[in-house]
Amino acid sequence: MWDLSGYALLALSAFTSATLLPGSSEVVLAALWYQGGDPWLLWLVATCANCAGSLVNWWLGSQVGRFQHKPWFPASPEQIQRAQQWSFKFGPYAILLSWLPVIGDPLTVAAGILRYPLWQFMALVLLAKGTRYGVLLLAADTFLKGLV
Repeated sequence: MWDLSGYALLALSAFTSATLLPGSSEVVLAALWYQGGDPWLLWLVATCANCAGSLVNWWLGSQVGRFQHKPWFPASPEQIQRAQQWSFKFGPYAILLSWLPVIGDPLTVAAGILRYPLWQFMALVLLAKGTRYGVLLLAADTFLKGLV
């Protein structure tokens, strides 16, 4: 049962990490790997849940006109403006930076504001987030191997 609840915790953590809600998917991913979790399944769960969180950001961005003045909206006007500037400067490939802390989440919101095509957005986010979690698992395997 722990396996299922561990993967569910990873999914929740990865999802919230992709939004502006707090999440620490890297720690959960490394802990589950350390406890013997299947690396491919860990990668799949973390990547899919994190991409789903980014999809929520894209949707919020596409609805910004309706929701930007709500107190719960996940990006400040300044964050949106910075993300838009990055997006205009680098085009849709700026989404490849969506894995980065601090700037990644506003970039996914900006992609929705700019109405980037959903298929293009998801392909770039999947590439960015999948690579990130793959590198994290390789790092865990390299640096935590002696502890197992």
